[in-house]
Amino acid sequence: MSKLWGGRFTKKTDQLVEEYTASITFDKELAEEDIQGSLAHVTMLGQCGILPAEDVEKIKDGLMKVRQRIVKGEQEFLIADEDIHMNIEKALIDEIGPVGGKLHTGRSRNDQVATDMHLYLRKRVVEFVDQLHKLQAALIGQAKQNLDTIVPGYTHLQRAQPILFAHHLMAYVSMFGRDIERLQDSYKRIDTLPLGAGALAGTTFAIDRQFTAKQLNFGRVYENSLDAVSDRDFIVEFLSGASLIMMHLSRLSEELILWSSTEFQFVELDDAFCTGSSIMPQKKNPDVPELVRGKTGRVYGNLVGLLTVLKSLPLAYNKDMQEDKEGMFDTVKTLQGALQLFASMIETMKVRKEKMRRAVDQDFSNATDIADFLVGKGLPFRQAHEVIGKTVLYCIQQNKFLLDLTLDEFKQFSGLFDDRIYAVLQPEAVVNARNVYGGTATPQVEAAIARAEAELVRTAEWISEYEAKSL
Repeated sequence: MSKLWGGRFTKKTDQLVEEYTASITFDKELAEEDIQGSLAHVTMLGQCGILPAEDVEKIKDGLMKVRQRIVKGEQEFLIADEDIHMNIEKALIDEIGPVGGKLHTGRSRNDQVATDMHLYLRKRVVEFVDQLHKLQAALIGQAKQNLDTIVPGYTHLQRAQPILFAHHLMAYVSMFGRDIERLQDSYKRIDTLPLGAGALAGTTFAIDRQFTAKQLNFGRVYENSLDAVSDRDFIVEFLSGASLIMMHLSRLSEELILWSSTEFQFVELDDAFCTGSSIMPQKKNPDVPELVRGKTGRVYGNLVGLLTVLKSLPLAYNKDMQEDKEGMFDTVKTLQGALQLFASMIETMKVRKEKMRRAVDQDFSNATDIADFLVGKGLPFRQAHEVIGKTVLYCIQQNKFLLDLTLDEFKQFSGLFDDRIYAVLQPEAVVNARNVYGGTATPQVEAAIARAEAELVRTAEWISEYEAKSL
C-alpha cells in the first residue's frame, strides 16, 4: 500500500530514510492512547454531523478490532508506515476499507501525537503518585517502629548531633511528599487537550473540541493551536519531577549502602534485594540501591536531552520533536522499576538498634549540648564554644568520651560545670531537648508521623479520584 501522504511525491522514500525517520519502533508504546483519542475524535465527528452515523459506527468497530489484535500481539507494525498513527490508520483501512480514511478528518498527526502523549503521561503521573504514596507508608512504618532508636546525625559525613532514626526517615517522607505535590501540580497541565489544533492553525471543519475533551475526561483544551502542537513543556516538567524523585531515591540509596556496610552495620537489607559475588562467598551486595543510584544519571540525561531538542525550535511542529518520546518512555520505565522495588526494600529492612546506640555512645555528637548548658549559666556562646573545643581535644588526647570525664576534669575547663552535666549529655536528653516544631524530640517526631499519616489519607483520596478520571 502506498504512503497515505504520498500524492504529492513522484519517487519512493529511500529505505535508509524510512528507517532513520520512522518512530514505530518506540512510539508503538502509545497504541492504546492513539486508539482512545481516535475513538473520541470519530465520536465527535459524528456528533457534529461531519461524518454520517453509519461511518462512525463502522470506524469505531474497526478500531476496536485493531485494538484487540494489538492487545493479543497479533498486529504487525511496519517501519514503512512510519509511526503508530499511520500503522493504526492503515490497519483500520485494511479492516473496514476506504471509509477508514475518514477517521483523519479534522485532525493532523501533529495534534494527534500530542494528544497521545498527554493521555499517556496523565496515567503515569497517577501511577507514580500511588507508588510514592506506598514508599511513604513504608518509611512511616519503619519510623513508628524506631521512635526509641537513636542514631548519629551527620553533616559533612561527620557525626554531628544524635537524632532519632525515625526523624531521619521522616526527612525522606517530606522529600517524597514534595515529589507528590509536584506531580499533582503537573497533572493540571498534562490534563489539557491539544486535539482539534490540526497541523498548527486549527481546522475548517466545525468540530467541537470541548465535546472531545469531555469524551477523554480532559479538564480543558489548549487556547492556541500553535501552542497546542508545539508544546512539550508538560513532558519537560514530568522529566524534571522524575529527576528530583530519582535524586531523592539516590540520596536514600547512598545512605542504605553506607548503613549496610561493615563499617556502619546500622541496617541489613533483606536477601531478596541483594546479590552475592561470583568469587567472594561472604559478600552481600546492595545492588538495588546501587543501581537506583546509577540510573539517576540516565533520567537526568533524558531531561537535558529534551531541553536541548526544544531550545531552538521555531513554531510550530518540527521533526526534531520526534525525539521527545524515547527519553520519556525510558524515564517512565526507570522510575517504575525503582519505586516498585523501594517500598518493599524499606519494609523488609532490619534496623540494628544496638549498633546505632553504640555509635552514639562513642562519639562527641553531644558536645553542642555542653555549650548550651554553659550558655544557660550565662557564658557567651562563643566562649562556651571554645571551652567545649578544648574539652573535646582533652578527651581525644586521653582516649575518653565526654561522659567518661569526672566532674573535676570538667571543671578544669570551666567552673560553671556541675553534676547536672551528666544528665544533659545522655543521648535521650540530647534528642528530647530539641523539642521544637520539626525537631528530633520524640513528641515532635510523633506529631510529624501523625501529620504524615493524615497526608497519606489525602493522597489516597487524590489517587482514587484521578485514577478514575485518567481512564
